[in-house]
Amino acid sequence: MLLPPLPEQQRRLLSLLAGAGALRASLAPLSACGSMEEQPPPPGPERSEPGSAPPPAKKRRLQRAERLAGRPEEGERRYVPPPRKRNPGVSFGQAHFAETSYYFEGGLRKVRPYYFDFQTYCKGRWVGRSLLHVFGTEFRAQPLEYYRAAGEAGRLRLNEQPVRDLSVVLKATALRAKSVGYELNMVILCCLQNNDFLRNTVHRHEPPVTAQTIEFLEENDEVVVVDKPSSLPVHPCGRFRHNTVIFILGKEHNLKELHTVHRLDRLTSGVLMFAKSAEVSKRIDEQVRQRQLEKEYVCRVVGEFPENEVTCEEPILVVSYKVGVCRVDPKGKLCKTVFQRLSYNGKTSVVKCFPYTGRTHQIRVHLQFLGHPIINDPIYNTDAWGPAKGKGGNIDKTDEELLRSLVEVHLSKQSLGLLDIAEEDLKTLAGDQEQDAPGNCAKPLLVTPVSADSCSAEEPQDTSESDISACSQNSAPQSQVHKAKSREASSSKRQDERDPLCEECKIVRPDPSPKDLVMYLHALRYKGAEFEYCSKMPAWAQDNWEESWNL
Repeated sequence: MLLPPLPEQQRRLLSLLAGAGALRASLAPLSACGSMEEQPPPPGPERSEPGSAPPPAKKRRLQRAERLAGRPEEGERRYVPPPRKRNPGVSFGQAHFAETSYYFEGGLRKVRPYYFDFQTYCKGRWVGRSLLHVFGTEFRAQPLEYYRAAGEAGRLRLNEQPVRDLSVVLKATALRAKSVGYELNMVILCCLQNNDFLRNTVHRHEPPVTAQTIEFLEENDEVVVVDKPSSLPVHPCGRFRHNTVIFILGKEHNLKELHTVHRLDRLTSGVLMFAKSAEVSKRIDEQVRQRQLEKEYVCRVVGEFPENEVTCEEPILVVSYKVGVCRVDPKGKLCKTVFQRLSYNGKTSVVKCFPYTGRTHQIRVHLQFLGHPIINDPIYNTDAWGPAKGKGGNIDKTDEELLRSLVEVHLSKQSLGLLDIAEEDLKTLAGDQEQDAPGNCAKPLLVTPVSADSCSAEEPQDTSESDISACSQNSAPQSQVHKAKSREASSSKRQDERDPLCEECKIVRPDPSPKDLVMYLHALRYKGAEFEYCSKMPAWAQDNWEESWNL
């Protein structure tokens, strides 16, 4: 006879102590007889010595539950899993690289649309809920109508079986044992197996990035050091996967299992280090913790920056991790940045930056606070911060109002992709406005349906200059210059890459210009106890640079 289940807290505690494999092995006889004979507690080092004070009752219960869960059957050898490789770096194999290919057009590196499987295991909070409810609350990037259509098309799979009825309820399996005697009144081992495996196949589009090549500054047995172009994320995130430094290094240079020593913002260029082993990564990380790593950046800012050295130690608070926005706030984390002016051309200044801490957007936020934001910073030099643009910490907006203002500003400038907002978060921020997926620099209201006479921004053209220019930044007016044969060929290629369920395939977005993907902030030098790596001064930081930015 099975006993009623324990309270939720005890069940969770016991399930954490009992490994799933050992638990199933030790409770295998229960599936046949549903009971367990009482046995005396086995001897072990964890038992108290005679005469000593017994451990607390809670500790005794934990010890006995742990012994019960891990005890093998008589004559059965304890299973020891094979050793796993420790601390592997961020690595992708040939199967990942073969998902799609790159092509270059109009100064941009583009990725052909490809099919991708989002995979996850059932979470505990999903148990007892229907798939339709899970998709509606946990995966809001697409409307429920899309998931219904994807289910009917066989693209949703539960435990590798197609799921066409989204009303199916996710269940948990449980194993229960009868009470074991002695001082413990009742031990019920309940293993909640949240192991339903869910797979969702989608047609994926990645935003374009600059076509600038990744230059190697150093490669040896320990590290890889590159000069990262602006607009490239360091590793897969959001809508970026193949258009990342990690993927390009693995796909084009066969560099795998790299350990990220530090990161740069997607729009920040400059020195980027990777360790080739966990040992090297730990050694450099220790230098970071001991403040032995010197970092030097250069940027071009608005106005005449003071000639004397400026130190800013204002604390920084994260406004939104999802959007990636910070501001100066007394409740924020302590940080310090030292600034030195290099030149001033009458409108803008070139400034060297020495961050002594590593807060998110630290240099950019401190420059905004000082009243000299980076001239083309898409977040901290916009009117969304108010008339003062955040100078001196004057914002006069709530965090929610600030985030909504940032979305509205970039919608009007057709540069929403620079904010890196996930689509489900964009819908929340934008309210009732109709938004298309972010990740590219297009104003959704200007997006037009794909037709036989339009030129897809996702489709590579022939190698001739006329075809490339016809499908560059302003695809709608320029598509009219295509010749009939070229137009028919392009339409045929698009039909091969288009997906009937993909909303991105139904629209054409104007490409950003390469200039729009560059922010004037560059990691110039990284120096440690045993190394020093420098990159060239970017063109926009040179003394003879001609002002072309619309301030």
